[in-house]
Amino acid sequence: MDLDKAIKSRKSVRKFKNKKPDWREIIECIDFARYTPMAGNNFTVKFILVDDKEKIQKISDSAQQPFISQAKYVVVVCSDPSRPKNAFGKRSEAFVRQQAGAAIQNFLLKIQEIGLSTCWVGYFVEEQIKRELKIPEGVQIEAVLPIGYEFEKQKTRRVKIDLDRILYFNKYKNKKMKSPKKLDV
Repeated sequence: MDLDKAIKSRKSVRKFKNKKPDWREIIECIDFARYTPMAGNNFTVKFILVDDKEKIQKISDSAQQPFISQAKYVVVVCSDPSRPKNAFGKRSEAFVRQQAGAAIQNFLLKIQEIGLSTCWVGYFVEEQIKRELKIPEGVQIEAVLPIGYEFEKQKTRRVKIDLDRILYFNKYKNKKMKSPKKLDV
């Protein structure tokens, strides 16, 4: 699958088949997350691959989203902001979140390419998941990603935002590009 197709066809899936994916394919997808930009060459993102049904159920409960419990695997994405904080101070908070988002997006696109499905879950009780997975204090959970095969291909209509609603030129809210200056010949 080419990148254009992966980006345009990626969607959130909340209903999974009972078939268990090969965990090695998920690790391959995690590997692609390593190719994201890093502030100060500090890679802050960590991945926990969970296949224990009891732990998956507790993660599902902490997110109050029952569909997570259907997944055969859940990837919990975390960030350890300690090193960037030493290098960049308060500004590091934004850098850590940006890196996590970029790493998650790489992961999502690779998952799509290999034929697996997921849903980026950002709503959960962090302390419950931290306690269950023994995540240390100071490490923040960025996302919960249940992984599986899509139950049935849904014909979903993707909402596409018009480009002119998100693109400005040279300053905020300026919707027109300056015309090029004419050259004297």
